[in-house]
Amino acid sequence: MPTLLLVRHGRSTANSAGILAGWTPGVGLDDTGRAQAAALPGRLDGLPLVRLVSSPLERCRQTLEPLVAARPELGPPDLDERLGECHYGDWTGRPLSELAEEPLWRTVQDHASGAAFPGGESLRTLSHRTVDAVREWNGKISVEYGPDALWAVATHGDVIKAIVADALGLHLDHFQRISVEPCSVTAIRYTPNRPYLLRLGDTGALASLAPRPHGRSAGDDAVVGGETGTTA
Repeated sequence: MPTLLLVRHGRSTANSAGILAGWTPGVGLDDTGRAQAAALPGRLDGLPLVRLVSSPLERCRQTLEPLVAARPELGPPDLDERLGECHYGDWTGRPLSELAEEPLWRTVQDHASGAAFPGGESLRTLSHRTVDAVREWNGKISVEYGPDALWAVATHGDVIKAIVADALGLHLDHFQRISVEPCSVTAIRYTPNRPYLLRLGDTGALASLAPRPHGRSAGDDAVVGGETGTTA
């Protein structure tokens, strides 16, 4: 099955201001975020991407703009609302320092599966819709481009954490143990038997993620003793 690159958007104006942006319109990248996005094509150079998908929110679309400009053959990204940010409801637009005083904050931190944002959605709902979306896209891309296809999604921190938790078989209550920085890349290869987490929150070069169709010793089984790495 294909390999998915989850790209967290570059640093946004809300990130640098300490504001929970959610679905607030007009939240774009700050200067640091734009520089991070500009560096993304170089980090992905040599990787045979076949498709781009994005959250519809501006900060994600802006993050992919330099990549689309550098690789016009990919075309514009497909927008999928299911891969958008969590609907934080009444928490949207408020300072994180203020939200940390709310009773719900501890639930979000320690018992995410029980957290539902007033006027918004629960983290369980976020997990279900985002995991369903990437698995559906993965199936489509496998049919269209083959099992060794490589594709990318520009999305948000909590979305990536929920998808990684699912891939690792972690209970959602543990998803706060996962950390992904702005414009980091997380790579998951899905197989018929299990997903493999290849990178988590990588902010460096990614050339070694190029598909290696015969890199596994027994079909989809993990290599006993560990991977051997790339070959010259």
